[in-house]
Amino acid sequence: MKRTITFLLFIITVYTINSSAQSAGGGLMLGFPQGEFKENIDRLGFGVSGQFLLFNPSERLPFGFGLDVGYLNYGSESRQEPFSPTIPDVIVDVNRTNNLVNFHLLFHIAPPTGTVRPYLELLFGGAYLWTETTINSTGDEEVAGNTNFDDFEWNYGAGGGLLINVFTPDNPEDNVRALYLDLKVRYLFGTEAEYLKEGSITIRNGEVYYDVSKSKTDLLLAQLGVMVYFNSFVSDQE
Repeated sequence: MKRTITFLLFIITVYTINSSAQSAGGGLMLGFPQGEFKENIDRLGFGVSGQFLLFNPSERLPFGFGLDVGYLNYGSESRQEPFSPTIPDVIVDVNRTNNLVNFHLLFHIAPPTGTVRPYLELLFGGAYLWTETTINSTGDEEVAGNTNFDDFEWNYGAGGGLLINVFTPDNPEDNVRALYLDLKVRYLFGTEAEYLKEGSITIRNGEVYYDVSKSKTDLLLAQLGVMVYFNSFVSDQE
């Protein structure tokens, strides 16, 4: 399921950029679990995000509409083990990661022009959570992997930020009309989900045991990135 969702998100992203996007952006993301989620996962998450507006705010309509995706890692464990009981002289790295992918419909409310543009956002969508274990050789080549546990949850939220102009091309015929630094904070309210965290998987006498957590999945997200407005679709952004 993880590979299917990743593939679908990739196809949607490529199609949006190539055929419809008036602006696109992305950057680094920090995730802070909140409420019940924090009680189970009291650690910082790291990831990346991307968004694509099909319609930018304009003088007639001060809001835009688009898509938003984000990946967050909220836990990892690593150890070294013999490759198998019959091949104890070959040591491999066993890596386990706890991951989350958000995908949303995005409503973007902002002034259509300005060197500094404050904005508000509304998001509606969901998230896929999964824990994956991989075996890697000493050269970091993946030998095998398996999704240990996964689940899906719905979420919605709101946020705000600032777009700060850092570059405007001198040639008005350039495809890129303007480049903005993008600073934002979001809060997502998540429904209940089941998931694993660091230390949730134990192995005793050759058997694998899962300590599954269940809670709402609220998240506070802080992001630093860039936003690009495309000249080929935009005639009045600056």
